[in-house]
Amino acid sequence: VFTNTRSSMEPFLSYSSRRDLREKGWRMWVNRGNNDDARDNKQTISEILRLRAERAQLLGYQSHAHWMIANNMARTPDAALALMLKVWKAAAARAREEVADMQALADEEADRAGTPRFKIEPWDHRYFAEKVRLAKYAIDQNEVKQYLQLDKMREGMFWAANQVYRLEFVKLNDVPVFHPDVTVYEVRRTGQRVGLWYFDPYARKGKRSGAWMTDYRAQERFKGDITPIVSNNSNFVKGQPGEPVLVSWDDANTMFHEFGHALHGLLSNVSYPSLSGTNVKRDFVEFPSQVNEYWFSTPELLSRFAVHYQTGKPIPQELVDKVLAAQNFNQGFATVEYLASALYDMKIHLAAKTDLAIDPADFEKRTMAEIGCPPEIVMRHRPTQFSHVFSGDGYSAGYYVYIWADAMTADVYEGFMEKGGLYDQSACKLLEDAIMSVGNSIPPDEAFRRFRGRDVDTDALMRDRGFPVA
Repeated sequence: VFTNTRSSMEPFLSYSSRRDLREKGWRMWVNRGNNDDARDNKQTISEILRLRAERAQLLGYQSHAHWMIANNMARTPDAALALMLKVWKAAAARAREEVADMQALADEEADRAGTPRFKIEPWDHRYFAEKVRLAKYAIDQNEVKQYLQLDKMREGMFWAANQVYRLEFVKLNDVPVFHPDVTVYEVRRTGQRVGLWYFDPYARKGKRSGAWMTDYRAQERFKGDITPIVSNNSNFVKGQPGEPVLVSWDDANTMFHEFGHALHGLLSNVSYPSLSGTNVKRDFVEFPSQVNEYWFSTPELLSRFAVHYQTGKPIPQELVDKVLAAQNFNQGFATVEYLASALYDMKIHLAAKTDLAIDPADFEKRTMAEIGCPPEIVMRHRPTQFSHVFSGDGYSAGYYVYIWADAMTADVYEGFMEKGGLYDQSACKLLEDAIMSVGNSIPPDEAFRRFRGRDVDTDALMRDRGFPVA
């Protein structure tokens, strides 16, 4: 009934009142690849770590982490660790406060029912977090979804791109597509083609899960003036003919995130394809997409496009205020869950040696004890299922990049606010000229300085997450 996937297990852990089944489902979920059977990944991870250390040594680097980060903005593992540990302390403290709220609620429920009290465990966290969230903010996510129609959110993305970058999206009906659900738009500015944008929104058999951006053709001027072709892909469940597809607030936010990647590709204005669009440092690539999320929740956009699927009335401001007030709810859990994975990734690649067989499970226990991870929270991606890091080199010693991008994103947002808001035309033009159009043709830290006038202020991230600034 409930499959061993995040999209199935997380809702079950959030809403099932059966504590015994929550524990069973949680253990099944977090132990994928960690059952000492033919599909156990621990020995494979040890071999990957050894081989990565050997390669780094052959290339003249102290560790795999040093090799991977040398060409990133962070430049050294120490710099990445410094940011993560700065946030970790505040996040762990907030997570403990959140657990205390849950424990109080659990104790109250047990006393009222006349049953024994119990200590909050990891399989209880999402369930009681949802109860606390409802008690504090009284948000019915199903009510919110009635104002978030997939087609309207797509129109909202187009509108924001027009306001910020003066782009227009014109649907094309004569372009071949790989599936009937795919639509194609010509992106124009002042009548000139900027590129093509493909939209592939629905789940289907054989399609990978999640949401992502792909560039089929990069912008360049080296072989002539070649415009980009990019796509956004999602896995929404297609409704019946004539039925609107309603999405959650988080899903709508993800649409704007992935569209930010698409805009990064479309707005590229460089000579060489290898330097264009999203072909940037790994810890810079998430930055433009995260910036684009901010336009989703602006009153200007929501009043036009977040309209009830039956009445057409815009989402009430009091409902928006509730959602926004709850944005930092459970932020301790979310940040700790992520940072536990990112810190593990960095530390294990720093520890790996050519002549050392690291037990990834034992290293996890030691690392979590060393950083003081709250016992009610485990790594978002436990080692034996940490595909970001172990299925390829992509995010190895690089899972930290999301928090690095978050720091820049929060600082850029404050820059917009200082200039007059997210629709301030001078700030919008500067964002395109300094960051969105340059790809990797200039160093990313220089691109950031061109927009902000200085290096990133990491305290902006603390303010954004509601954490105290030391």
